[in-house]
Amino acid sequence: MDLILWRNAEAEVGPPDLERRLTAKGHRHAVNVAAWLDQRLPARYTLLVSPATRAQQTAMTLGIPVRAEHELAPGASAEQILELAGWPGHKGTVVLVGHQPDLGAVVGRLLAEGKGHWSIKKGGLWWLTNRVRNDEAQVIIRTVVAPDLI
Repeated sequence: MDLILWRNAEAEVGPPDLERRLTAKGHRHAVNVAAWLDQRLPARYTLLVSPATRAQQTAMTLGIPVRAEHELAPGASAEQILELAGWPGHKGTVVLVGHQPDLGAVVGRLLAEGKGHWSIKKGGLWWLTNRVRNDEAQVIIRTVVAPDLI
């Protein structure tokens, strides 16, 4: 399984939290990351997106229909996110657009047995995959992308 954890891009400050929209910079970063992803994603993949406006706007830059997954609202647990994504048994690629610290908790859960605080830059992504070697499950970091570097 390939799991892509994409943090929503930079958004306006202020309440209500779920209605915050992307800033111009955030939109630009989302477009750049989407273009990068578009060149690398398989033809078929699953897109799971938080109901927050900023996450939906980030995901929409991929140019495919977006449907809110209420389980990905800010405050989702790592276990909840991994279950929704189907980790590790899903056959294929899942792109998940969500929030910090939730996505960082997923990275920590997969790479460090839940220890430490992992940060994902606004608009950035982590692309992880899994495999079994010598009867041992392994998580592999395929890439980490910062939106200001592409």
